[in-house]
Amino acid sequence: MSDKLPLQKPQVLSRQSVARSRLFHIESLELRFANGAERTFERLTGSDQGAVMIIAMPDPDHVLLIREYAAGFEDYVLTLPKGLVDPGEDIVTAANRELMEECGFGARRIEPLVELSLAPNYMRHRMQVLLATELYPKRLPGDEPEPLVVETHALEELPALLMRDDFHEARAIAALFIARDTLRQRRYDEPRLGW
Repeated sequence: MSDKLPLQKPQVLSRQSVARSRLFHIESLELRFANGAERTFERLTGSDQGAVMIIAMPDPDHVLLIREYAAGFEDYVLTLPKGLVDPGEDIVTAANRELMEECGFGARRIEPLVELSLAPNYMRHRMQVLLATELYPKRLPGDEPEPLVVETHALEELPALLMRDDFHEARAIAALFIARDTLRQRRYDEPRLGW
């Protein structure tokens, strides 16, 4: 492969709906690349509203994780609270609502950290990761079919979490490492008093 070829998006020759469900839409794209090659790609499209994943910290050293049923694995998994952004919501409002629904807490402070994608060759899905601090008890009814189990874990124990069979969602893992490193850097950058 030559690094001298300019990157030019392929031309979309046609777009066809292959299948649609309540949650997913499968789309087939006929593409022509700059070098003349033509290919058919399929992708999943979903809500254009976006989604949020929340790193909720009840104190500076711990994070809240939820245990919920994951239909894709037909098992319970440990992950971060997350959900879709409802029409008319911004990401901070959506994150606070999801936190109240899934964990029973609201947050006085919520800040965006990073945007993550999942399988970008096959999906257009983007997820905003937000850091929630200054938590207070507040529960809203959610759409989960059963109560979620909320667990508290030390952010510095990520290597131990990775050894667990029930903690493997890549976006949650990436989000926690990004949050941990961001918080470490902030603590390092804080002015040291009395030195």
